[in-house]
Amino acid sequence: MNIIKKTIKLSDGREIEIETGKLAKQADGSVVVKMGKTMLLATVTCAKDAKEDVDFMPLSVEYKEKYASAGRYPGGFLKREGRPNDSEILVSRLIDRALRPLFPDDFHAEVFVTVNLISAEKEIMPDALAGLAASAALAVSDIPFNGPISEVRVARIDGKFVVNPSFTELKTADIDIMVAATIDNIMMVEGEMKEVAEADMLEAIKFAHEEIKIQCNAQLELMKEAGKEQKRAYCHETQDEELRKSVWDFCYDKCYKIATTPSAKQERTDAFEALKADFIATLSEEDAAAKKGMISRYYHDVEKEAMRKMILNEGVRLDGRGTKDIRPIWCEVDYLPATHGSAVFTRGETQSLTTVTLGTRLDMKSIDEVLVEGSEQFVLHYNFPPFSTGDAKPYRGTGRREIGHGNLALRALKYVVPVGDENPYAVRVVSDILESNGSSSMATVCAGTLALMDAGIKIKKPVSGIAMGLISDSKTGKFAVLSDILGDEDHLGDMDFKVTGTKDGITATQMDIKVDGLSYEILEQALEQARQGRLHIMGEMMKTMSEPREELKPHVPRIVQIVIPGEFIGAVIGTGGKVIQEIQKTTGTTITITEKDGTGVVDIFGDDQQSMEKALNWIKDITTVPEAGLVYTGKVVSILEFGAFVQILPGKEGLLHISELDWKKVEKVEDVLNIGDTVDVKLLEIDSKSGKMRLSRKALLEKPEGYVEPERKPRPEGGRPQRPQGRSGDRNNFRR
Repeated sequence: MNIIKKTIKLSDGREIEIETGKLAKQADGSVVVKMGKTMLLATVTCAKDAKEDVDFMPLSVEYKEKYASAGRYPGGFLKREGRPNDSEILVSRLIDRALRPLFPDDFHAEVFVTVNLISAEKEIMPDALAGLAASAALAVSDIPFNGPISEVRVARIDGKFVVNPSFTELKTADIDIMVAATIDNIMMVEGEMKEVAEADMLEAIKFAHEEIKIQCNAQLELMKEAGKEQKRAYCHETQDEELRKSVWDFCYDKCYKIATTPSAKQERTDAFEALKADFIATLSEEDAAAKKGMISRYYHDVEKEAMRKMILNEGVRLDGRGTKDIRPIWCEVDYLPATHGSAVFTRGETQSLTTVTLGTRLDMKSIDEVLVEGSEQFVLHYNFPPFSTGDAKPYRGTGRREIGHGNLALRALKYVVPVGDENPYAVRVVSDILESNGSSSMATVCAGTLALMDAGIKIKKPVSGIAMGLISDSKTGKFAVLSDILGDEDHLGDMDFKVTGTKDGITATQMDIKVDGLSYEILEQALEQARQGRLHIMGEMMKTMSEPREELKPHVPRIVQIVIPGEFIGAVIGTGGKVIQEIQKTTGTTITITEKDGTGVVDIFGDDQQSMEKALNWIKDITTVPEAGLVYTGKVVSILEFGAFVQILPGKEGLLHISELDWKKVEKVEDVLNIGDTVDVKLLEIDSKSGKMRLSRKALLEKPEGYVEPERKPRPEGGRPQRPQGRSGDRNNFRR
């Protein structure tokens, strides 16, 4: 084995080790990245040649966490790892988005990147190492790649930037971002913040880049020692320069004219397609069929260049807006009257219909990942059906893109949504995109804010979002930052930079850069332009609804919450859940109990106020501590010769002695009471040692005039009074 190792030292002294040559040697490239006890195995394989008619980069990235890495069993019936969970998909996307722009434009062979978590230390966050592992595997392969890159997580904790923090450290951070970059350029940023200023976010990115440069240099050394500086030769595209010139000569001016004529998305698309068809009509059928792929490729380049030149030269965009202009906005809340909260947000040709549903703790999302377990009180789901872009094809369910966009919107809103003691409800937001022409995830953020306020959720502050774009020309140095980009501007531009926030700061961001050499000057301008755009959008939203409803809607189930002493949790639940199930069945409510700081937080969830009060009183009775001197209404549960046992509270019984039934002499208990009777009694005393309770009915009755207390028989010397012979059913314990 030719084992090669490289050690990277972080700024705080911790070390990351990269090793190749020991595991998975039949892959084109493989490495093990180790930090502490956490280890990631990254492999990369590549097809020998591209498939026919493929004109894009068919990259597949899979990130998988093995339960055995943390000494755990997978859940479920099969007890084995299944389809990727949302967290694994999000990490896969982080890797993909950093790697994809750096493959050569004309390289179209299938590439498969697999990163497995094979050993996991509980406090180390493995996603911060996944991008480094994937890039290092490419570095020790012969696959063409314009890297290396690395990814790091940067958090700001107590005002200080920390690289790759632990799970515990991250809990107190006000900035949490993942940054991917080459030695020279930032490639990707994604993360969440607690109303952070634009300048602070920029400083966090710069801090991350300095750490990344060290990791990239280590990979270059690894590549050199592995003898992989020279990558494989390939030829995936055939070119016809004469055809290319014909496409440009015939199409460019016409394409430029279409681009400079403001139009709707479908109208513009149809015009571009018609122009392409006009050119194809100038060719023979044989040439048109044989060179179909090249024509599409060359025409795409014409369309891209025309749009970019138009924006840089004239400052006008495809729909006629200036670079800073925001598309027309209209909003509506309470559009769906039967939901708990709803909103429609439309910006230009992008539209989100968003709903809010409130539930109990039982409705919270369960998390059972390798290193993260628990539940999420606030969830957001994003759906992107094909009809939103006019595509005639079936909807096959949630894809990776939808999970990624939903996660961005979730991060944007989670900081302002109250959880825990401030809000007893589980909250689910669902955004259905009905129209899409750019920035549907940002429409989700805006619609989500309005829907939450419509539902009566007391969010801290409203949040809005905007997607920024960039058109740049490296030859002339010209660039234009675009506010509120269209789908075509995203596809043909150099940057997709989404920023969300309140009026006071940023809450989330996602940036993908498609060109080399993006300066911090441009980033700074983009952030300031985004801030202005966010505030404009916020102003339009506030015209529709500026603050949450005072009350929940009448049809929304209510939650009553009480806190009980911890020692009563078991009594409320009962053996095998018998008591709590009986309360729920009898009252028609849903009840959850959460142990917190030695107490029990009880949530009673129901549609009917009377039923909820009944359940609440039932629980209060169970958890009430009997107090001597108070009067209780009890139920006779058993009768003995010497008295009756009366249940004064659920699970709490006391002895009502025959002598305490009435002022007059009672011969038989049944002369006054029967099993099942309701009776008012006074609690005379509670034995401090045994807890036995002595009750009296007589104490609540008026003493007859001239009543003489009967003479008590003297206690026999040296012992207790003799029990009458023949008496049966005596109890040793008066308290159940």
